[in-house]
Amino acid sequence: MKRMKDRDRMTRLADFLFEVGMLRKTPRTGYQFLGSGSESVAEHSYRVAVLGYVLADMADADMSRTVFMCLFHDLHEARTGDFNYVNRIYNRSYRDRALRHTLEGTGLEDKIFPHWEELEGCETLESKLAQDADQLDFILNLKEEQDMGNPYASTWLESALKRLRTDEAKQLADTITRTDHKDWWFQGPPPSWWENKNGLDDDE
Repeated sequence: MKRMKDRDRMTRLADFLFEVGMLRKTPRTGYQFLGSGSESVAEHSYRVAVLGYVLADMADADMSRTVFMCLFHDLHEARTGDFNYVNRIYNRSYRDRALRHTLEGTGLEDKIFPHWEELEGCETLESKLAQDADQLDFILNLKEEQDMGNPYASTWLESALKRLRTDEAKQLADTITRTDHKDWWFQGPPPSWWENKNGLDDDE
């Protein structure tokens, strides 16, 4: 990393943004054990940020801090890759070092890293909500896989639910587990729409 120290801040910001784009190409690896489902780290991080917004609103917490922690919670994985629970038995991921190298020279070090430390400490309400947002995204995916017939998703779902920390997340998770993942689009139009396939009037 010594050669990177000679690059000016704007160049390092360009480097940083290219690196963020690598998350689109970085797969979440746990699904290989589940047998179905897939997503990139970037896809995961987007809904985690949205979940952080929702949970912070429910808890009347600091929304900006919560969403900020969610947005960057897996940024280090552009360098380390995603370590699933089996990987962690045999390998170690130097997440702090990876994130410091990512941020070095960007001028963002003192803006992003303290939020990472707050998230890892998991003592504030906002950090607990952000951690729960991470789990809730996984719970939503597991519910979808369960709905589509994966028999192992139910067992994984039970374990993921036990990891939730806040009442807000537990309340939301309870509703998620009782809601069919396709209802939001399938139950909206009247039955005649699916029969005729001719769309809806504007006032419907």
